[in-house]
Amino acid sequence: MQSPDKPAGSVADAQRGNWVDRHAPDWLKPYARLARWDRPIGFWLLFWPCAFALALAANAGHGAGMDWYALLLCLVGAIAMRGAGCTFNDIVDTDIDMKVARTRSRPIPSGQVSRRQAAAFLVLQGLVGLLVLVQFNGFTIVLGIASLLPVAIYPFMKRITWWPQFFLGIAFSWGALLGWSAQAGGLSLAPLLLYAGSILWTIGYDTIYALQDIEDDALIGVRSTARLFGSRARAIIALFYAGTIAVWAAAGLVAGAGAVFIIGLAATGVLLAWQVVTLDPRDPDNALVRFKSNHIAGLVFTAGLLADMMLRG
Repeated sequence: MQSPDKPAGSVADAQRGNWVDRHAPDWLKPYARLARWDRPIGFWLLFWPCAFALALAANAGHGAGMDWYALLLCLVGAIAMRGAGCTFNDIVDTDIDMKVARTRSRPIPSGQVSRRQAAAFLVLQGLVGLLVLVQFNGFTIVLGIASLLPVAIYPFMKRITWWPQFFLGIAFSWGALLGWSAQAGGLSLAPLLLYAGSILWTIGYDTIYALQDIEDDALIGVRSTARLFGSRARAIIALFYAGTIAVWAAAGLVAGAGAVFIIGLAATGVLLAWQVVTLDPRDPDNALVRFKSNHIAGLVFTAGLLADMMLRG
């Protein structure tokens, strides 16, 4: 039954009064919900590794400073490809989504959009992502096309492994490679470390996200690190977050970042520590708030890299 606090068709875990529910034309709403435009946290988490890499490349002397145009392209690409990924995921997971309280209101299981319509929308979003990608150098174009493999296999991982969050990390952190190669024309140790740290970050925050569905997932047999870690979830998430900070520190030092970067990284670490210390694995609302706070963590880490670059001239 639709909540009286939300308009018809609204997705259960969307924020009340989001812009899609309030302002999008009726014909667009089901597709906007399919792409998760009513829940922007996902595209921000896809975007931030791109921003990390662009700022880190600027610190390392690739280009004449921060490439703001590339940053804008990455934001547009993140919105398009996150939407495409969610659309593909929902096409694949319709049978699962119908069995989970939080997801059965999504456009496909609720009947707002057919699978054929969703497939057409998937292609459209993919074309937008391709249009963004071809603005970069040849190496980055090939690297971007290669990212489709982890995107394609991720929805199936929850059926065959306890570590779907690891595979999400591989896909969601790809921007750490793309952002660097867009400036440097290739890869080196610094972006590889940045990528590895971003994967650890993703495993941590998506485990928090998966705590919302742990009971439903157990009933229908869906696997996740939240279920795997069980009562040790907070401690293990803390280890992943500690690894994130350590590997990101190594990436910054290899790229030549300085003291201001370390200060920004420490502030990011404080935000991640707050998530762990205040996390209540039994409270879905608590988990969702801490998951969403990773947007701020990404912003702070990027700001630290940019401030370090600017202060060092």
